Amino acid sequence: MVKATEKRIYLTRHAQAEHNVEEDYSIPDAPLTKLGREQAARLHADTVNTIQQTAELLTTSGLRRTLSTTLIGYATLRKRLEEQGKAVVVLPQLQECNNLPCDIGSPKEVLEADPEFAGLDLGLLTPDWTSKVGFYGADVASLQARARWNRQWLRARPEREIVVVAHGDCLRYITEGENSFTPWANVEVREYTFDIEEGEDKDGDAWLVPVKKIVQEGDDEPTSSSGRFPS
Repeated sequence: MVKATEKRIYLTRHAQAEHNVEEDYSIPDAPLTKLGREQAARLHADTVNTIQQTAELLTTSGLRRTLSTTLIGYATLRKRLEEQGKAVVVLPQLQECNNLPCDIGSPKEVLEADPEFAGLDLGLLTPDWTSKVGFYGADVASLQARARWNRQWLRARPEREIVVVAHGDCLRYITEGENSFTPWANVEVREYTFDIEEGEDKDGDAWLVPVKKIVQEGDDEPTSSSGRFPS
């Protein structure tokens, strides 16, 4: 089993989506823009010979913009892992934070009917994943608990290098425990590792510490919380 402090977690924010452009958060499960797809293609070009050759797991939020970023930006990694029998892990716990149409995912059946997402295993997207209540609630306590769950899940995985595709607010909760409004650009990839080993982590928080920035393809586009809270 690899040590937690030897792991490398590559956290990735999705490419530009339609709600980022006009700050229109009423767009349901906002998809990527044309520019967003170009950004994701640049991500692929800039990482195809590095982390896509070494990562051992690819996991993504189940919203359209993260799924598309994953399929375009990490196409080589997906193909290599699937050839090894390791499917992309579509993880509902990585969904975006707020209870707004742009941040609420689509039901599994809707995504399965979309040709772009053909071949993805969406089995973890249970009917309650779009509910924004309970474990998936949009309140601070629920978001902190879900971020802690994500960190613990990543730490418990046997893989040394893991690529994660998620959302700006979600990534802030995972890395800082709150929505600090620290900028995360579209298609920004940052490398992290764990602060301490699990046996030393008395509180079970599984905190990550930054290592370095890998790439950045877009700008610091606003998230849905930008229009709801002071920045």
